[in-house]
Amino acid sequence: MVSSDSVNSRVETLAGSGISTIPKEYIRPKDELVNIGDIFEQEKNNEGPQVPTIDLKEIESDNEKVRAKCREKLKKATVDWGVMHLVNHGISDELMDKVRKAGKAFFDLPIEQKEKYANDQASGKIQGYGSKLANNASGQLEWEDYFFHCVYPEDKRDLSIWPQTPADYIEATAEYAKQLRELATKVLKVLSLGLGLDEGRLEKEVGGLEELLLQMKINYYPKCPQPELALGVEAHTDVSALTFILHNMVPGLQLFYEGKWVTAKCVPNSIVMHIGDTLEILSNGKYKSILHRGMVNKEKVRISWAVFCEPPKEKIILKPLPETVSEDEPAMFPPRTFAEHIQHKLFRKSQEALLPK
Repeated sequence: MVSSDSVNSRVETLAGSGISTIPKEYIRPKDELVNIGDIFEQEKNNEGPQVPTIDLKEIESDNEKVRAKCREKLKKATVDWGVMHLVNHGISDELMDKVRKAGKAFFDLPIEQKEKYANDQASGKIQGYGSKLANNASGQLEWEDYFFHCVYPEDKRDLSIWPQTPADYIEATAEYAKQLRELATKVLKVLSLGLGLDEGRLEKEVGGLEELLLQMKINYYPKCPQPELALGVEAHTDVSALTFILHNMVPGLQLFYEGKWVTAKCVPNSIVMHIGDTLEILSNGKYKSILHRGMVNKEKVRISWAVFCEPPKEKIILKPLPETVSEDEPAMFPPRTFAEHIQHKLFRKSQEALLPK
């Protein structure tokens, strides 16, 4: 049976209740509020730095010069920004539309139906439908609900917790995950060569075909009556090796670049790609894991489909690869397992939250 407490804890319930002011738990600290504005106006701004768009059409071209030019652009965006819009990435518009429609159809279900898929973070059951708990020292909440599940490799999935409605959810999401995994291999190959390594090296270092996990988080950001006070997702870097993001063409992603928040444009048929902490560590800081956050608005629901490509939690020690370290460039990161890296970030964040504002 679905408890009324869990239904009432959903941001969607709160947003649909007719409130004109948001509860204090959702109001960001004063130092963050200075930078939060109208996301639609911010997206129109063409002044200053813009998130690069990288065309992957020629990433495996037979023409060596053409191929090298494409790969160099990808590497440059990874070094300079650590985030980019990928176009001509090899995944069809039709498949991306199917994924978007299936995810939206799940979130369009009544909350009572979605609650059948609820996770239980307290007991460690993190897959499923959920909302952020106030588990950090500041007690802050984010203006989003989500659905989280492992989508690849096939033997690591638990289809029993995947949405059964709509009927094509599993088929569309599974095929998208499979094609994203192939895209990840292409990207990792280029980034390996960019560090002067064998083309298969980075893929091997993050777990290879058997161990690299693809975890999908569908972020659902309801309309917010006071978007100037809230965030959908607070500022963070991804712990993953790579993150791929689809969205419903509603702006909301912001990147902290050269000391300022830059709003990502909505580029049709693109997939946003982030470099995560894992690649930043392996490359000894040459590839950037950029700080980013999710904004909300009062006019349109925003949905994004983030797929995190993560190494196994315990099997691999993450540290700068020997080839990236020298006397002039000593190792910037201590050796840690992926699980230890996550714990280190959580501990640091909890300590920062205790500092006087």
